Amino acid sequence: MSVLSDLPDASSFAAAFADPRFLPAAVVAALAGAVRGFSGFGSALIYVPLVAAIYDPRIAAVTLLLIDLVSSLPFTVPAFARCNWREVVPVTAAAALMVPVGTMILLFVDPMILRWVIAVLVIGLLMVLMSGWRYHGEPHLSASLGVGAVAGLCSGAVQIGGPPVIIYWLGGPGAATIVRANLMVFFGLVGAATATSYAAQGLLTRPALALAVLLGAPFLGAMILGALMFRGASEALYRRVAYGLIAASALVSLPLFDHLLR
Repeated sequence: MSVLSDLPDASSFAAAFADPRFLPAAVVAALAGAVRGFSGFGSALIYVPLVAAIYDPRIAAVTLLLIDLVSSLPFTVPAFARCNWREVVPVTAAAALMVPVGTMILLFVDPMILRWVIAVLVIGLLMVLMSGWRYHGEPHLSASLGVGAVAGLCSGAVQIGGPPVIIYWLGGPGAATIVRANLMVFFGLVGAATATSYAAQGLLTRPALALAVLLGAPFLGAMILGALMFRGASEALYRRVAYGLIAASALVSLPLFDHLLR
């Protein structure tokens, strides 16, 4: 079957739009995009647990991957010339090797168990982010490989691979512009590796692609609006708002509260 024949058609979009789960998922996508726009982080920590609860972990991981790849592309390409490749290569290589392992987890672990894991992982990463703890010191090969492996595993399984790398690089001695470029290149390359792994395992289905396009619209629109609305807000304020929304999303996504989302 050709690539073009695998692309969603009008019926795919109509079916995704008519699904009663689409509206709450679109609200979640907009919320995640707004948080990404005004704080620069946290979209996956909101999107993944809630969309996994509304649909399932596979749909959450696939749609976020596609939305993130498209939305970050204009920022990723210029970063290739500014990043520190000596730091990026080992982390990215380790992550790419572990992405297929994470994909196997996504495919074969019971979705209910995976949802509990996602919620616990989000809460744990949120606590680390809120504490302000960072890895301080020069990036070493062993540490880079370890962080990359964890990030790749989490990316392949649940699309939450960013926080380990962010915590690792933000505490280092590198200039902020270099660190930002490193992160953009890392996310772009690991996203491409993950898309390849998902495609090989048949996860990039017509319904998933159609839903990614439909959810990508409110995500991107809210991201732009969030960046404009919160331009004058203090860093402390928008971080508190983002942390609060992430915590609420993780708690509401627990299977105990399925009646609220379905």
